[in-house]
Amino acid sequence: MNISKLGACSVTSRRGNSYIANLIYDMISISSLKHLRIPFSLFLMPVFFFALALTPNHNESRILWVFVALHLFLYPSSNGYNSYFDKDEESIGGLKHPPKVTKDLYWISLVFFLIAIGIGATINFSFALMLLIYGLVSMAYSHPWIRIKKYPWLSWFIAGLFQGYFTFAMAYAGLSKLSWEVLYKPHVFIPGLLTSLMLWGNYPLTQVYQHKEDSRRGDRTLSLALGIKGTFLFSSSIFMITGAAFAWFFLDRNQTQILWVYLAAMTPIMLYFLTWFNFIRLNPIKYANYNWAMGMNYFSALALNAFFIYYFLENTQILQALGY
Repeated sequence: MNISKLGACSVTSRRGNSYIANLIYDMISISSLKHLRIPFSLFLMPVFFFALALTPNHNESRILWVFVALHLFLYPSSNGYNSYFDKDEESIGGLKHPPKVTKDLYWISLVFFLIAIGIGATINFSFALMLLIYGLVSMAYSHPWIRIKKYPWLSWFIAGLFQGYFTFAMAYAGLSKLSWEVLYKPHVFIPGLLTSLMLWGNYPLTQVYQHKEDSRRGDRTLSLALGIKGTFLFSSSIFMITGAAFAWFFLDRNQTQILWVYLAAMTPIMLYFLTWFNFIRLNPIKYANYNWAMGMNYFSALALNAFFIYYFLENTQILQALGY
């Protein structure tokens, strides 16, 4: 055995790896990595955990790959693609000071999208198809040819429908390795609709500090159409409907204890919202800002993720007791 040749091969391999790493570094800008906003996926995790909590057929590998496909590739792809066409100059969700968009962001977002679909295909065709549909709708949201974002009620409805109900069904289909036909099943449709209600209530609040930026681009978002105070009144009414709907859901399943835990999880979110609303009533321009909006998102995400993880653990014990 020629040790010198092995050493040379090792050095060459390291140089090759270094070259590839440098090539990737040159192709992908720091700006684009920031615009993918991977940590922003935290805000959509409650939908995944709710689907997981109601999935009777658990498989550790599928849980991991469905999570990775959604939160590490599909959502970042959507974030990056929309950022590329929006070219925001002021704060956006997850980025208080967004860097200037570079050309590579477009291609990176598409690569992430293809990877998500590829992961989905390893599970089944239906899950991959649903990932494709979600991605295409997300692209239509900001692409200048369609730009759903400029239509206030349509964009509100579609964003809540696809990030809520459709994502719930998509996650359920992937976790259970079932057909896309789960979209029409009552045991998927009803909780999926509950997730859409959550998002329909919170979605206008994510736009409340972006009125100037949206107006500059010619986008008439729902928050812009309602006004700052109108946005809070609208969201508060949806939150009340959502709370009543979840209460009915848990009581219908004879899960009174879960209902109390849910109400406990919602308490800090509602206290934060009411505090913010009170400041808004005093000075809407001053307090309709990025920091308050992101605080609302973080409170909601942390509390709801904790609740749905708890619900998953409780349901798993129930399912095991029933022999699943």
